[in-house]
Amino acid sequence: MAYCKKEIRRLVGKAIHHYRLIQDNDRILVGVSGGKDSLSLLRLLHERSKRVPVHYELLAVYIDLGFSSGRTEILKDFFETTGLPYHIELTDIGRRANSSENRKNPCFLCSWERRKHLFDLAHRFKCNKIALGHHKDDIIETLLLNIFYSAEISTMLPLQTLFKGKITLIRPLALLEEKKIERFAREVGLPFGASGCPVSGKTKRKEVKEIIEALEKKNRRVKGNIFRSLSNIKLDYMLWKK
Repeated sequence: MAYCKKEIRRLVGKAIHHYRLIQDNDRILVGVSGGKDSLSLLRLLHERSKRVPVHYELLAVYIDLGFSSGRTEILKDFFETTGLPYHIELTDIGRRANSSENRKNPCFLCSWERRKHLFDLAHRFKCNKIALGHHKDDIIETLLLNIFYSAEISTMLPLQTLFKGKITLIRPLALLEEKKIERFAREVGLPFGASGCPVSGKTKRKEVKEIIEALEKKNRRVKGNIFRSLSNIKLDYMLWKK
């Protein structure tokens, strides 16, 4: 446990320093979905704020999608124990995203609506940054999703500035693998659970994850090599016009 926690802290610190994710006097809205990743992110940023000389404030935000999963009360109790300021936004995003009129694209609408709510809440609470719980596996999977289904080479960024600098997205878990985050979340007793989404586990992302897992069984370096390729691009060997 001690080694796991130390290693996770190290990699979060490395990501924050390398990508310059957090500066003095930042007000950071932490998007909490109730899963292991976002709860671990909140815990790690809170711990870090107590031991580093950089001063920043955190606001935990949970957007209730309206699935009646019971997660809202659980997360409210958890937020109370942290002592951090928090906000719970009640919505019907889940119902609308999974309506009969939107059967083909529930994930897109849900993601778009949640992101819009986060931007609005960041503005309302005067937060200049939004921290999201995406990790190394998410970045790798997004690259392949965009290649397979959007015909482009792109992925999530650890640091992304939007709206002419008014809001910055940060992903402090960018260097952490999902399995390490899950181990950490279990060992420190975080109350993570499923969202109640009816299409959870039936997505293209899940399919890509399974492809990577199958390749890793033959070569355990596959995942790391895909991640490193994102900073090792040979432009002279790409089909693009100079």
